[in-house]
Amino acid sequence: MRAVLAEDHALLRDGLIRLLSAHDIEVVDAVDNGPSLQQSLLTHRPDVAVVDVRLPPTFTDEGVRAAIEARQQIPGLPVLVLSQYVEQLYARELMSDRTGGVGYLLKDRVSNIATFIDAVHRVASGGTVMDPEVVAQLLSGRGQHAMDALTAREREVLGLMAEGRSNASIAASLFITEKAVGKHTANIFRKLDLPQSEDDNRRVLAVLAYLNGG
Repeated sequence: MRAVLAEDHALLRDGLIRLLSAHDIEVVDAVDNGPSLQQSLLTHRPDVAVVDVRLPPTFTDEGVRAAIEARQQIPGLPVLVLSQYVEQLYARELMSDRTGGVGYLLKDRVSNIATFIDAVHRVASGGTVMDPEVVAQLLSGRGQHAMDALTAREREVLGLMAEGRSNASIAASLFITEKAVGKHTANIFRKLDLPQSEDDNRRVLAVLAYLNGG
């Protein structure tokens, strides 16, 4: 697997290069600013881009903006965004084209190597990965009235669905059967008026589309 990395902090950039390389992910380019990132993505067309949200020169949205613009020219380009904080606007915008191959993790997740590497592979394969904290804030951002129809268990299942988990993974996490997860999933889609789908990535995109207001 080939990756392009964008991170302006030299020590973290070097650490990520070493971490990815140790797990057979070749970092074909590592950049520290938005303009260089966009050029690198268009030149190398990597299997996955690992991108910090805020990069020079403005330190606002340079990283995610470059990734989004590159995806417009390379539809479906897999992008895993790393951020220090939950920035809902960027999470929503990244998901807006609904083509999959996207992820949004807080940088704290990088300390959990297995979680981080799994996220890289899932995004590269076209999946969707959302940090649990990002999911929680997106859920709360919809307002309590929008979630009143769901039971406490259904909210738990919805949060895990939005992380990109399969029914088997949700069942293992909540210590319930896959059949029970299937029932909860059906109830969630019915209550939120969302079409059912057996495709995990489409399920996540549908949930996030709902959280985004449509």
